[in-house]
Amino acid sequence: MRIGVLTGGGDCPGLNAVIRAVVRKGVSTYGYEFVGFRDGWRGPLEGMSKPLGINEVRGILPRGGTILGSSRTNPFKIDGGVEKIKANLADQGVDALVAIGGEDTLGVATKLHELGVKVVGVPKTIDNDLGATDYTFGFDTAVNIAMEAIDRLHTTAESHHRTLVVEVMGRHAGWIALHAGIAGGANVILLPERHFDIDQVAAYVEKRFQTQYSPIVVVAEGATPLEGQMILQNKELDAFGHVRLGGIGQWLAEQLEARTGKEARTVVLGHIQRGGTPTAFDRVLATRFGLGAIDAVHDGDWGKMVALRGTDIVRVALADATRELKTVPIERYTEAEVFFGS
Repeated sequence: MRIGVLTGGGDCPGLNAVIRAVVRKGVSTYGYEFVGFRDGWRGPLEGMSKPLGINEVRGILPRGGTILGSSRTNPFKIDGGVEKIKANLADQGVDALVAIGGEDTLGVATKLHELGVKVVGVPKTIDNDLGATDYTFGFDTAVNIAMEAIDRLHTTAESHHRTLVVEVMGRHAGWIALHAGIAGGANVILLPERHFDIDQVAAYVEKRFQTQYSPIVVVAEGATPLEGQMILQNKELDAFGHVRLGGIGQWLAEQLEARTGKEARTVVLGHIQRGGTPTAFDRVLATRFGLGAIDAVHDGDWGKMVALRGTDIVRVALADATRELKTVPIERYTEAEVFFGS
């Protein structure tokens, strides 16, 4: 059997660990042959591929990003896209696909499965917002990067008696902001799941200054003020209809400085959260996902995604995996509120 592998959407620490595990077990245990499709769904759409064997995956376990490249290509937005994919798979003798990606990439995989393409999915997102799995690889790395940044910013904030606003990723789900904020000892955490009152945030900031320490505010890029609008870099949409977020941190710093009279600065972590070496947790989880995915291929269990439930790797229907996002429940946010302003 010849298997195609692709990685779609934003890059993420741990992608190479998945690729490595799929190929290593697929070749050594099942005798499969592999081809790597370049740049997400653009690969099978345009027939762009590269050899993918054991030699090609040596040494990639600790590397961030993806050796296959990625993109946000949506074949369902291209005339004849599905037919082109089917034709290119047939031309290259590819019997099935392992698609590694988040909501958008796996949404395409779900539709292709329904149209007869043999697909197995692997969940990938630093946002940890896929509902069918307890955790996605990349999340732990992103949280640790953000936490380390917050640790360093505490000393700068206190040296200059200023507010520092840290903007982290999180379009619709605030898991990175919540975990990094709690771990880093932030004084206010703002999430997309709950609109915030800028006056209340300013009150927390004032209260923190009264302790002779300086405030750290962690805000997810998708957070919005009460009756406000999501802050956008521009109004252009990508192939999956998403706007480009960014700017809430700067807006927040300006508002806080005006209300408190204390200097406020913004730090936007941006793509720093995506890059670099994956943590041990993410390397292990990504490896287990890869092993689980190739087992699903061997079993012919198409239209499934591997997922983490407790400590077990299980299989769930791709359609269920992409049905709804996993957002931060109010109880988790209430836990963090205990520390606001203190």
